[in-house]
Amino acid sequence: MKLPSFFRRSPPRVFVVGLDCAAPELVFDRWRDDLPNLRRLAAEGIWGELQSCIPAITVPAWSSMLSSRDPGVLGIYGFHNRADRSYARMVVANGEHVKEKRVWDYLTAAGKRSVVIGVPQTFPVKPLNGCLISDFLTPGQHSAFTYPPSLKEEVLRIAPDYAFDVEEFRTEDKEGLLRQIYAMTEARFKVVDALLEREPWDFFMVMEIGVDRIHHGFWSHHDPQHFRYQPGNPYERAIHDYYVYLDAKIGAWLEMIPKDAIVLVVSDHGAKRMDGGICLNEWLWREGYLVLKETPEPGRMVTFDSLAQRGAVDWSRTRAWGSGGYYGRVFLNVQGREPEGVIAPSEYEAVRDELAQRLADIPNHRGEAIGTRVFKPQDIYQQVNGIAPDLIVYFGDLLWRSVGSLGHGDIYTFNNDTGPDDCNHAQNGLFIWRDPRRPGGGRHIAGAQLMDIAPTVLQALGLSAPAQMQGRALI
Repeated sequence: MKLPSFFRRSPPRVFVVGLDCAAPELVFDRWRDDLPNLRRLAAEGIWGELQSCIPAITVPAWSSMLSSRDPGVLGIYGFHNRADRSYARMVVANGEHVKEKRVWDYLTAAGKRSVVIGVPQTFPVKPLNGCLISDFLTPGQHSAFTYPPSLKEEVLRIAPDYAFDVEEFRTEDKEGLLRQIYAMTEARFKVVDALLEREPWDFFMVMEIGVDRIHHGFWSHHDPQHFRYQPGNPYERAIHDYYVYLDAKIGAWLEMIPKDAIVLVVSDHGAKRMDGGICLNEWLWREGYLVLKETPEPGRMVTFDSLAQRGAVDWSRTRAWGSGGYYGRVFLNVQGREPEGVIAPSEYEAVRDELAQRLADIPNHRGEAIGTRVFKPQDIYQQVNGIAPDLIVYFGDLLWRSVGSLGHGDIYTFNNDTGPDDCNHAQNGLFIWRDPRRPGGGRHIAGAQLMDIAPTVLQALGLSAPAQMQGRALI
């Protein structure tokens, strides 16, 4: 017997709002009462912190989330990865480097339709059943940034100033940065509104990079624990007001999407203050692991890449070098692996263990322990593909960043070598999952991990999670 239409449920749909770097303590605690739509979603669903991958950084975190594969399996260890075993060749890990299927690939194979906007590592674009607008790694509007290609014209008609990212978030021009972040976000959301009104979808995902950019630009202005914080400064509420703005937009989308649609709000990692920088290559040089043909001149900063490219590194005596960023990457110069390797394979683990311990023991500028964590890729990944660092370093458990340049005259710096930036990433992001068909009653879920998201989405849409996925469904 066929049920009347008013008894039949429509097929499930999942609407995802990705907020790069959104901090759980801000959403669930500090500003809970100021974010009514996020509060309501959490009260009606399930929610909690979401442990990120290692490294806790945009690339590869979103691809790890949406493929349910760890960075080692993906072979992606950051924005820039070693292209080969040479010393100075790095490549940007864009969409071409993602070989594992992501959620929309599985949905395409199942005949379900996806709309994907701004998700990291989607440029260059690839076909899917639906439409796609690429991410912040897109070179610009001149690029082929949509699928289908004809969508590009419509995007630029709706939002002629559509931007994939702000021009530079590490800047002293805070007023200009705020204008850029809001303009970028508003343009993206205009396009989201238009596609929500006209596109059929089973899976709709928009990812906004503005949260990350406003954190890096304004964290010291709102965090009393930051050493640069000044009470009553003109940007004390900048991050708060942007969260309120996003919450209001999420509320507007809740009115636009079907009432029975599942809603997921998710971030790839969190945020925390930055207490300073550990000059990784400066330390390696001072400790004799890195040997240079010229002495870095204090007060005259020079990047390690520039030294390597002009032949200023004595590779015949160098045992290790590093890469800077929100976390540190250390590479060992191994015989038979690197062109001028000096560490015998039989000594590799001993050198790696020694270096890991010594890095972990580096104190802060006052001689105090800072709780640095050092990881071996083989210990934290299911597989180690591509060219992985030999060690991944969380200085001060991410309260300190890794600085790759030399010439600071010290191993500590409180001025970022790539421009003003007083926020680092935190290991835990957040998730809120609201399914009107299966109310969660505001249940807090502990222990959720980034790779749990893809199997959760697939299961909600009636698909079984492939056996190779490393996460588990949260529902």
